[in-house]
Parts: sequence; C-alpha cells; structure tokens
Amino acid sequence: MSTNGPKIPVRRVTIEPDMAERRLDNFLLSELKGMPRTRVYRMIRSGEVRVNKGRVKPGYRLVAGDEVRIPPHNRVEQVVASITPARADWILQHVIYEDQALLILDKPSGIAVHGGSGISLGAIELLRAARPDAYFLELVHRLDRDTSGCLIVAKKRSALRRLHEQFRETNVAKRYVALLHGRWKGGDRWVEYPLEVTHRQNGERHVRVGDAGKQARSHFSVRQNFSDHCLMNVRIATGRTHQIRVHAEAIGYPIAGDTRYGPDAPNPVGLKRLFLHAESLKFSHPDSGDECEFSAPIDPGLQNVLEKLS
Repeated sequence: MSTNGPKIPVRRVTIEPDMAERRLDNFLLSELKGMPRTRVYRMIRSGEVRVNKGRVKPGYRLVAGDEVRIPPHNRVEQVVASITPARADWILQHVIYEDQALLILDKPSGIAVHGGSGISLGAIELLRAARPDAYFLELVHRLDRDTSGCLIVAKKRSALRRLHEQFRETNVAKRYVALLHGRWKGGDRWVEYPLEVTHRQNGERHVRVGDAGKQARSHFSVRQNFSDHCLMNVRIATGRTHQIRVHAEAIGYPIAGDTRYGPDAPNPVGLKRLFLHAESLKFSHPDSGDECEFSAPIDPGLQNVLEKLS
C-alpha cells in the first residue's frame, strides 16, 4: 500500500451514541482504513489527534458527543490490483454464516486478520474487496495469523458495539482445539500465568510468562491422548496475545507446529502449520439477543494428521 495519494484535510467527527465506548485507536483504524497502525499511534501520541481539543491516550473510550480531530493526511492507496476476483471469491467460500448484523468466517491458517506490519492484505481487506457495496465491515476480535477458525465480522456499527461489550464482559464462550506435544497426565486443568508482551529487535511481538504481565486464564481438557501427543479442548477466559500458545509451552506441552514457542519439538508426520483451531463461539446475537453458537470443523489437513497419529 502507499500513503502518497491525495491530501485529505483535517476532519472533526462528533461521536454518535452507537459509536460510544469504542477505543480511540480502534475508531481511528476504522476511519483511516489502510493506514499503518504505527502511523495512527504516532498521530495520537504526538497530539495530532485531539478529543474535545485535548490529548488522550490510545485506549481512551469515546463518549457520545465527543469531538475527535483527525489531522490532515495522505489518502492511503490500497494495492487493490492484487485482489483478483478469484481471490475475493476464495475468501467468501470460507463464510459459514451471515445475516444483516454479522458474518462468521472460518479463517484459514496463514492469513492475517488484517493488513499491516509488512502484510499488505488480510482477511478483512479480502472481504471488503469481495463485498464492495458493503458500507460497514469491521473485525470484532482477532485470531493469530497461524490460527484457523471462527472469526466474527460486524456488518453494522451497533452490532460491533454490542459484540465488543460481550467480549469485554467475557460473555463470549470461545473453544479451541489444539494438538500438544506429550501425552497428557491428569485431568482438566486451569492455567493462570500472567502474560507480558515484549518486542524483539526486529519489532516482532513476543509473549512470555511474567509477574508484570496481565492476568490470563486458559482451561485445558483432554479430547484424545496419543502415544506422544494429546488433542485438547481449550477454553479461554481472557483474550491475551498468543495466550494458548504461551500457556501450553509454560506447562511443558507446546502446541505442535509452533515454530515460535515450541521450535525444538518434532512435528507429527504431515503437519505443515500450527495445530490450533478456533472451533466454536457462543454469544448473544447483537440484534435479537438470542443465544447463538457457530462452529468450524477441523480442516482436512489437520484431520489427516490425527488419523496418522491414531
């Protein structure tokens, strides 16, 4: 992408009630689609972005009636030529549910949820290219690039706000399936190590267990034991970066295929990716309030690995 497009003058946006409670950084990322995250955060920290004429932090939660000053900037020219119709159709083949308020995507492994940090295109950019007439498509939450499975996309602002509330209040039940190295001993287990994010020399985020980190809770239960591996159901009560991967490694059972947190563990025959899959999500529908649950099956490649282990 390029930021050398036409100059956009300063804008002042008044926050409507259905836009309230959003973090300032997330609001700006949606207003400045395609703008590198580093540039957006620099705008906030330098004071170019103002709320009610004052400086605020990126995590400030907007209030109805707030006036946000968005500074002049160059329009971001997306490399839309790289999104061919065939590629746009490919991402639509992974949509497992859709209505007027939301869309559930079975995100493939190997694709980021959004562009940035050296990645030109992610799942949300592909969806927007596939649905050029959709006036609103925003990620409700995130999945690691190498993790596959259920991802919620909001199709209107009110749905995004209500779903964000459910995630903040931990009212969304998230179940993952992971293949771990080692034969599991004992029964179900809660892992509650705090996690802190560090940055490597290349700027890449790395997560580790540390007392200075944020609270994180993961629940592991055996789904199937093999001779040298175990297939686990994992539920998370918090949504920290790389949470399951770091917790699994910390208790001595790194996830198969994890080149970052378990690089020395030999992979099962045929495994070519991280064996971590967001299998299901349960939450209240943002419009009706009805409880709904969506699931995505393990892909054939992972299923083939399990058959060989059996």
